[in-house]
Amino acid sequence: MGEKKGTNSSSNNHSHCFEPFISPNPITSFNPVQRFPKIDKTAFVSQFSSVIGDVTISNNVYVAPNVSIRADEGTPFYISSNSNIQDGVILHGLLNKRISVGGKRYSIFIGNEVTIAHGALVHGPCYIADKVFVGFNSIVYTAIVGRGAFISYNAVVTNGVRIPPDRFVPPGANIDSQEKADALSRVPKDSKEFANEVQRVNQEFPASYHLLFGKNRCSCGFAYDQ
Repeated sequence: MGEKKGTNSSSNNHSHCFEPFISPNPITSFNPVQRFPKIDKTAFVSQFSSVIGDVTISNNVYVAPNVSIRADEGTPFYISSNSNIQDGVILHGLLNKRISVGGKRYSIFIGNEVTIAHGALVHGPCYIADKVFVGFNSIVYTAIVGRGAFISYNAVVTNGVRIPPDRFVPPGANIDSQEKADALSRVPKDSKEFANEVQRVNQEFPASYHLLFGKNRCSCGFAYDQ
C-alpha cells in the first residue's frame, strides 16, 4: 500500500475493525445505578481501550490504545481538557473513597493538560492538578499532586501525600510520607521542556484520529459522541 502524506482520510469502509469498549457500570450492591460515560465529541478514545461507568472525558482528550478507565467501584472519574492518557494506563478507584474538587466529590480527578504516560497506574482517591506529568510505569495511589509536578518513570506516590506544585519526583522514588514530598526539588528545565513537548504532540492526536477513523463508535456498535 502506498504512502499518503499530509492528510488523513476517514475510514468508513471497515478497514479499521477494532473499536473501544464504552459501557455503563454493572449494577452491584454497592453501585446500584448504571451510569454511561460522558465523552466530548472532540475527544478520541482509541481502539482496544475501555471506558466504563461514570467517567467524564472533556474536550480534546486523547486516550491511547489499551487503556482501562474503569469506574465500576470508585466513582466518578473526571478527565479535563487537553489531557492525554497513554498506552496501557489503568485508572481505577477504591469504593467510597473520594476527594473534593470545586464542591464535588470524585474518585479520580485529572486536570487540564495532564500527561499520564505509558503503563502508569492512577488509583483513586487521587487528584492530579493541571500540567502534571505522570511518567512511564509510575503509580499514583491515594495522593494529591500539585500543578506542574513531574513524576518520573517507575516512581510511586502514595499514602495520602500531597506533592507540592512544580516538584520533581526522581526515577524509581517512593514518596510515601509528607516529609519526603516536602523535600522534593523543583522540576528541572529539561524535564519541564520534555513534558511540554509531550503535551504539544498529544494535543494534535484527537482531531487527527477523528479524521482517520471517522465517527466515534464503541465496540457495541453505538456512537458515543455527546
